[in-house]
Parts: sequence; C-alpha cells; structure tokens
Amino acid sequence: MRRLPRLLSHAAAAARAAARTTGSHVGGSNGFASGRGGGDGTVVPREWLRKLWTEELRKQRDAARRWGSHEEAPSRSYQQDDGDLTPVEAKLKPLLSRANLLIARDIEWANIMFAFEQESRYIIMDPLFPQSPVGFIREKSNVIFRQLLRSRRPFVAEITDAMGNEIFTVRRPFWLINSSIYAEVNGKEVGVVHRRWHLWRRIYDLYLGNRQFAVVENPGFWNWTFTLIDEDDNVLAQIDRNWRGIGFELFTDAGQYAIRFGDAGLNRKLGFASDIDELHVVRPLTLSERTVALALAVSLDCDYFSRRGGWGLPFLIATE
Repeated sequence: MRRLPRLLSHAAAAARAAARTTGSHVGGSNGFASGRGGGDGTVVPREWLRKLWTEELRKQRDAARRWGSHEEAPSRSYQQDDGDLTPVEAKLKPLLSRANLLIARDIEWANIMFAFEQESRYIIMDPLFPQSPVGFIREKSNVIFRQLLRSRRPFVAEITDAMGNEIFTVRRPFWLINSSIYAEVNGKEVGVVHRRWHLWRRIYDLYLGNRQFAVVENPGFWNWTFTLIDEDDNVLAQIDRNWRGIGFELFTDAGQYAIRFGDAGLNRKLGFASDIDELHVVRPLTLSERTVALALAVSLDCDYFSRRGGWGLPFLIATE
C-alpha cells in the first residue's frame, strides 16, 4: 500500500505529459474525473487510476498467497485453490492433501488368542503430527465369511476423518486368483486396483476410471517397498511397510504402512516424519488418484501381510 501514492503521482505526471503532447483535454462526461489532476488544468483519467488500483491489490493478494503457501508447505504437498476443486475433491482434500500418511492396523486379540477373524481397523496419522489421528479405516463384513474365507473375504471399508465423518469407501470383492479393490466416493466408483498374477512378483495396476495411471512391480520375497510408477517409469508415489518389532511381526497382523506422495519443499520434520525419507516425484498425484493409492495399501495388507492367528497362550509383545 505504501507504493500506491507514488504510483498515482507517476500516473498523474504521465497523464499531464500526454495531455500537453496532444493538446487535448478530456472532460468528465466521458467517464473520467472532472477534478483537476495538476496545476496546469490537466485531468487524470478515472479509469486509469482504477486499473492501477486493481493491479496493486492483485499483486498484494498474490504475494500474500505465496507467503501463505510457504507457511503451509511442511504439512501439504498438494496445493490447489478451493475454488478450483470439484465437490468430490473438496471432500477428499482435508485427508489426502498431505505429503505423507501413516496407516497402522490395530491388534486383533481374538484373532491372536482364538483364531477368530475380526473386522480390521486402521488408524491414519500425519507423520508431522503423530499425537492425534487424522482418520480411521473400519472394515464391514460378514462374520461367517470372515471365518471361512479369511483374507479372500469380501468387505467394504469406510475411510473417515478424525470426527468419524465418512470421506470415501473401498470395496473388495471375493477373489480366487487375482484380487481387486475399488475406491468409491459418495457411492460412485472413482478408481480400482487390480492385482496381476505372477509366481513371485507383486504386480498391481492402478486405474482412474478406465485410464491406467500407475503400476506397481515389486520384486517380491522380502522387499516391502511398493513404488507407483507411470508409463515412462517415473516415480509417482511409494508405499512402505514398516518393521514394527519382532513381536508384532511374528504374532500379530498389526502392520504399519507409510504412504509417500512426494514431499518436495518439506523443510522440517517432526515425530515419525524424521524416519521418512524425502521422495522426489515427477508430478503430484491428484486427490482422486490418492484415493486409489490408499486403497492399494489396504489391499497389500490383506494380500501379503495378514495371517491366521490363534496361538492360544498370552505373550508379551516385544517392540524394537
């Protein structure tokens, strides 16, 4: 705002010079100011002043927006004005616009003690602020199907925010050879993940509608990193299953998954974020694509890291 008087004086001087050069004086009847712009009787156009004022305000808003985006950079990686979002994207943004997500599965005591398969429960955390969850995943399935079909059972899981409000759902039908999981927002399918059969490799194809946007080709065996790449082999995101300790890994299904959407510009790390390496991606995934990536994390847990429980004796869970 301090520059505005200088801009106005420069504008008045330019107007007077133009008027002296052309020798014409424009009256107020043509939409310009009727007052005098200087001692020589030259008139400053009102429309010109209005444009200068608008341009100054626009520059100030842009500067404030840039400053605000730098302040929010540590916890956000997907920057988009709320006015440009569709209703579906606006619903997804509070959870999925973060640079990293940490998903931890709850311990299922009935499964451990009596081999009784329970509905899966997960906690979603932001590694920058691990003290409070930012969301939950709650499975809903038939109790008989859970005991008979185990990891091949059909289910629907609700992804909610910390207050329990549904954001979207994932639906996993019964499967024999290759599993699939669907991401749905407001009951409408957004994307799907199809597992492709291979003797030892773990291959998944990710679709947004009818368009494939990523593939995962994990070498298998003891590799617990699943990288989403595009058709040009560029990295889009990454899902890591973290080691939680010998007790958790041997006796429970309580796995923990770090979803990294790319955290370029992250200049400070707190809590669990200090254990997450920076990931450079060729482009940020859209919010709809991130729903499919989160659905993939749930499918990975069911396909490879869920086991039949029932040890029959209490034990001490040993952590790292």
